[in-house]
Amino acid sequence: MSTSPPAVPRRSPFEQVLRLISDVRAGEGPVAALLLVNVFLILSAYYALKTVREGLILTGGMLGLEGDELKIYASAAMAVLLIGVVRAYGWLASRVRRIKIINVSYAVVLGCLAIFFVLGRADAPIGLAFFLWLGIVNHFLVGQFWSYANDVYTEDQGKRLFPMIAVGASLGGWIGPKLVGLGDTFTSFAIAGGILTVCLVLFNVVERRLQDRPASASLSVANDVPLGRQGGFQLVLAERYILLIALMLILSNLVNTMGEYILSNGVKLHAAAAIPDTAHAEIADAAARIKAITADRRELINDFYSSFNSWMNGIALVVQLFLVSRIIKYAGVRVALFVLPFVALTGYGMIGLIGGFGLLRVAKIAENATDYSLQNTVRHALWLPTTREAKYKAKSAVDTFFVRLGDAVAAGLVFVGLHHLGLSARDFALVNVAVIGLWIAVCVALARRHKAISEA
Repeated sequence: MSTSPPAVPRRSPFEQVLRLISDVRAGEGPVAALLLVNVFLILSAYYALKTVREGLILTGGMLGLEGDELKIYASAAMAVLLIGVVRAYGWLASRVRRIKIINVSYAVVLGCLAIFFVLGRADAPIGLAFFLWLGIVNHFLVGQFWSYANDVYTEDQGKRLFPMIAVGASLGGWIGPKLVGLGDTFTSFAIAGGILTVCLVLFNVVERRLQDRPASASLSVANDVPLGRQGGFQLVLAERYILLIALMLILSNLVNTMGEYILSNGVKLHAAAAIPDTAHAEIADAAARIKAITADRRELINDFYSSFNSWMNGIALVVQLFLVSRIIKYAGVRVALFVLPFVALTGYGMIGLIGGFGLLRVAKIAENATDYSLQNTVRHALWLPTTREAKYKAKSAVDTFFVRLGDAVAAGLVFVGLHHLGLSARDFALVNVAVIGLWIAVCVALARRHKAISEA
């Protein structure tokens, strides 16, 4: 008597639709879709806050520094602050389960955002403090999301599903800047707070769904236990593969941050030319006139970054939808590592040799769009073959401190270049070209190590 083979699970109609983006298999659709929506909301909230952040800091110099220079030094200060954040996060991860880590993290973030909203409405000078806070929170919350995704999926699932889930990040980056148009600067704070509250609810919904799945399901539920005592920094330094990931992100963020300084400088000069110091001559009081000019420039800068971020993230969304999964499927993670450095090399080479505000805008859109689509998916997929402890603790350290260490190095280069070497914005673009050479060399070593680990 012959026995029939077990029935192969069939994809639901919803999962058939998701297959247009990535290879979604039976039973994977609901959780993957919830994670897509969650990262969409996280990035929507961040880009709404990031857009208004630029206006706050670029029109609010401090300590004798103009906003564009203050901005890059503030980015370096984040690296120092993140040492304490990473250690505190590692301490928490060693003592509680993953959903409690997330609940505590979001409670702290929402409380801080409420404080900034009250202070901003009271006309307190929050530009620098908010810039520092948002820079830390951005990398922390996004890194935490991908740590969670790495934890619940196997390596095979992650390679198939991360490109689809990351569509939510690209879509959120495109929608987020548009939320600024719903109100003034500080209304965006309230909108972002509401969105992040929904994110927290979704995390708990996903976790409950995972806990309710049968033990045969391939998603990682049984391993949801507090981690060991080893710290994130120790894990980075102990494993050559993770150290190479950290070095890659230091160099890539150094290049991006130098590029952000070049762009900020161009935007500041553009706003000053559009609204010169002689504007609002009808206002007799000098202090009131300066305040009006500053407010006009801030709104002009907000408009520029709203348009810039919309274009950048719109292109990133298209790339994420139609190219990323195919590049990773047919070329592989290791080949995909080299796309962003070559895009950046082309862009900064042209800025250094030709110059011009229009070219700068296009080159930065191309670089950031590639970074936030293909590179974003690749950098998180690199963690799939690592341990749970590495995915939470080492990844948290890399995605926060080591990324911001790249900012610190960029700040040092800008300081020396501005105050000792007299470099122009175009000169800084050529410095970036040299740094990209080192970045490509690290990618070569990382690709070799990834191959060795994956084939072991």
